[in-house]
Amino acid sequence: MRRVGLASLGLACVVLAGCSAVRRVPIPGIQSTPKVTSNLPVLNEEAFEDKPLRSYRIPTPKPGTVPEQTVIGEMTSHRVRQGETLLDVARYYDLGINEIADANPTVDLWNPKVGSTVVVPTQWVLPCCTYEGMILNVPELRLYYYQRAPDDPGTTIVRTYPLGLGRDDRRTPKGAFSVTGKTVNPTWVIPPRIRQDHIRETGDARYSIPGGAADNPLGKYRFELSLEPYRIHGTNIPWGIGMLVSNGCARLYPEDVEHLFPMVKVGTRGAFIYQPVKVGVRGGQVYVEAHEDIYGKTPAIFHEALAALQRRGVGGIDAAKLERGLDESGGIPFAVTRGAGQDSGQSARRTGDDGAAGPDQGQARDG
Repeated sequence: MRRVGLASLGLACVVLAGCSAVRRVPIPGIQSTPKVTSNLPVLNEEAFEDKPLRSYRIPTPKPGTVPEQTVIGEMTSHRVRQGETLLDVARYYDLGINEIADANPTVDLWNPKVGSTVVVPTQWVLPCCTYEGMILNVPELRLYYYQRAPDDPGTTIVRTYPLGLGRDDRRTPKGAFSVTGKTVNPTWVIPPRIRQDHIRETGDARYSIPGGAADNPLGKYRFELSLEPYRIHGTNIPWGIGMLVSNGCARLYPEDVEHLFPMVKVGTRGAFIYQPVKVGVRGGQVYVEAHEDIYGKTPAIFHEALAALQRRGVGGIDAAKLERGLDESGGIPFAVTRGAGQDSGQSARRTGDDGAAGPDQGQARDG
C-alpha cells in the first residue's frame, strides 16, 4: 500500500516513471480482469462536474446489529486515453489518488501508457459498526453517508466519497460529532498557527480569506461540526483528495461536497473513526479490505485483521489468503473464506444478482 502526500506524490512519480501497465499477481477473491468502461467524456472540469455519483442500497440493520450485506460497489477498469493522468481517472470515478495509486502500483501516475488498462477500485467494505449518519474512516481517507430510503425504512441508502485529511503533524482526530451548521461560500478565518506558517513560507499575512475567493481552501461548501475546531468542506485544490494535506479538517472534491451538501441536515450525527482493516460479507463470502496505518496507530496489521474478523463474528477463514491479501491487495476487498474461488463474488456486476448489495439503479447522479 502506498501512502500518498504532496511531497511523496512527486517521489512516487519519479519511482514509477516508465511503468505503464498493471502487473498485479492474481489474489484469490480479487477480480483480475474487471469490466472496462468505454464511451466516456474527455476528462476535464466539465466531466468532473457531471460525473456519475452512485448510491447503494443495503438492508437497514436492527439497532446494535450488522447489515446482512456489507460490501458495496463493483470493480471496473479504465483504458487510458491520450492526455489522461491517473489523477484525472481517480477524480472521474470518485476515488482519491491514494486509492488509484494503491490499486495500480506499477503505473506512472502522471504519464500512464495510452491504451493500457488500469484497475478502478470502486468496491468497498463498509466500516464497522455504525450504519447511520456520516462516518469518516481516517486510514481509508473515505466518507460514508447513510440515509434511510424515503420509500422504504427497511432499506438504507449508502453514498461514499474520497477525502483529503490532516497531514502527519496535524492529524485528523477520532471522535463523534453532530453537524451544527452549514455554510455556502464560507470565509476562512485563518488560525494563528497557520497564519504564522503562511507568513514564514510565502509572506502572506492575511487574517482571513473571503468566501468565494479562488485561493480559499474551504471551497464553496462547509459543514460545521460539534467536534471543534474540525470541519468537513470542499477544496480549491482537488488533486489533494486522497492525500494527507490539510490542517486536520476533511476535504471533499468540489462536485462531491456540492452533491452531499443539500442531503445532510443540521443535527446529523457522525464520527471520525480509525479502521485500517475492515471485514464484510457479500454473497455468503467473507471479505477483508486493508489500508495503510497512516498515523501509526495499529502497526501489527495481521493481528488487527484477526481482531476485526473476531469482532465481526465470522469463521471459516483461510489464514494464507488473509496474509497474502494484506500484503498485495492494494486496498481492494479480497475474499478470505476457506475454499473460495478466484472470482468469489467479485465480478463486475451492476446489480446484486447474487444477493449482494448493489447500486441504486437509475441514480447515476442521485439527489
